[in-house]
Amino acid sequence: METTLGGSASITDTTTAAAAATADDQSSVTPSTAVSRWMFTISQRFQHFLDKSTPHVRHRWIAFLCIAFLYVVRVYLVEGFYVVSYALGIYILNLLIGFLSPQIDPELSEGPTLPIRGSDEFRPFARRLPEFKF
Repeated sequence: METTLGGSASITDTTTAAAAATADDQSSVTPSTAVSRWMFTISQRFQHFLDKSTPHVRHRWIAFLCIAFLYVVRVYLVEGFYVVSYALGIYILNLLIGFLSPQIDPELSEGPTLPIRGSDEFRPFARRLPEFKF
């Protein structure tokens, strides 16, 4: 092993040792471990994409409406998938109701709903389902 003036290992030796350790790790990787690593990498990339798209509310809604329109046109042209479209419509309607409804039902909650002290925060409407999850 080469050493530098300070007595530490050189960069090439460290890189070679890391490559050898990686090669040993690759030989002991099972298919399930490889798939879980791949899924983790994909989920990280997808989350990064979602995080970057968070400030672009209008663009996300326009993209959703365009995709929904393309789906409706496809179903109309193919003349099929009506049952799937019906189930998808019910699911989207359920999400819309969750998006439009408050997190805490004011009729069932006890206590004051308006702030009492000046330091209390007034939150008039907290959604049950956030827009980004909708």
